[in-house]
Amino acid sequence: MQTILFHETIFGPIHSRRLGTSLGVNLSPTDGKVCTFDCLYCEAGYNAQGPGTTGLPSREKVRELLEKRLKQMHDNGDRLDVITFSGNGEPTAHPHFAGIIDDTIALRDKYFPEVKISVLANSTQLHRPDVVEALCRVDNNILKLDSAVEDTMRALDRPTSPAFTVAKVVDRLAHFPGKVIIQTMQTRGTHDGRVVDNTTEAERQALIDAYTRIRPESIMLYSIDRRTPEQSLQKVDRADLDAFAARITATTGIPVSVA
Repeated sequence: MQTILFHETIFGPIHSRRLGTSLGVNLSPTDGKVCTFDCLYCEAGYNAQGPGTTGLPSREKVRELLEKRLKQMHDNGDRLDVITFSGNGEPTAHPHFAGIIDDTIALRDKYFPEVKISVLANSTQLHRPDVVEALCRVDNNILKLDSAVEDTMRALDRPTSPAFTVAKVVDRLAHFPGKVIIQTMQTRGTHDGRVVDNTTEAERQALIDAYTRIRPESIMLYSIDRRTPEQSLQKVDRADLDAFAARITATTGIPVSVA
């Protein structure tokens, strides 16, 4: 099983294709994976590897480690564009996510006031008011919608809760009380003998219909860049993504970035 884990709570900075020079915050264990999705394409591997032994970092520990790293970078005159919540699972699933966001904003304002705070989230926790309110306070609230077709979403993203559905998530995204950026992974392949492809005409039209309803600030369209747990998955070439992006903008007026 393919597994690339972040072995630190604060990692990087790394260069992000979409965000620039990014200091990462991992709210999952440093030796395992905790996620509300089990995506076929996740670079951290499948959930079956287990949560490890370190547990979730406490709010206090995240603040301590983040301040230490930001102070070090500030004193060194290092460049930083963004603080990004991602890592070995779903950051918004952390029970103290909202408080951690408050701490991060305070530390950002102290050391790098020009830096953006981004959260890469899979949209599974939008039923929690504390999570929604916290996401409204960050600069880049980047929420996932890989497919607007229920069967494909379940085959590709494999949500751990049967209560999570396309209809519910599109409705929550459409009524999100703040700014939202939609992130969509495009790929095709097979898994357990069935085709998994969110690039067909029907899939793309369903996504356009969902984007039209959600009216996000922008859309991030991308494809796989590394080896994936399901090794049959294929990278969608840039020309194909560019053509889909142009179609989305022409139809909806929503700006689309491609990576």
